[in-house]
Amino acid sequence: MCKIAAGLILLLLFPLCATAEGPLRKTDHLFSIERNKNGNCVHYDVSLKENDDLADLDPVTVHWVLESGKMEELNLVQRRYAYGVLSQERLEKNKFRIMVAAFKDLKIIVERVDGDYKAVLPINGIQSILDKIYVKAEENRMGFPKVTFIDFFGRALNTHSPVSERILPR
Repeated sequence: MCKIAAGLILLLLFPLCATAEGPLRKTDHLFSIERNKNGNCVHYDVSLKENDDLADLDPVTVHWVLESGKMEELNLVQRRYAYGVLSQERLEKNKFRIMVAAFKDLKIIVERVDGDYKAVLPINGIQSILDKIYVKAEENRMGFPKVTFIDFFGRALNTHSPVSERILPR
């Protein structure tokens, strides 16, 4: 998780862009990334088939949800270097491992938990369901953001007790 900070700087540098072109398919929400910069957040969802199985190819979708409630697509830079899902590896039916651009060291497993699809990963050493990531950053004199900390929030997979972990950049 130590390499996260560099990618997160890109998360804060680039503004929003193109509007979503069409309605989303049937989806389940996985987790979101919130920032102290504004109330806009990035949502990670899974696309489902009519039988509630994960889509066969690239089931995880990513989009902005603005403070106004409007949804927007990520721009190219945001997809490749910040919020986008760089890889979606099918592990078995209805189970994928994904890698988010800003969190290359973090392997997130998407699988069905208690009837819904969830993002599963260790938080503070406990196998957990990821609910959200919060990024706190300050702008330096040049106007570039410097990540102060990153918080991961979730629930323990077995007990559903709240778990969190703060990562401080080096």
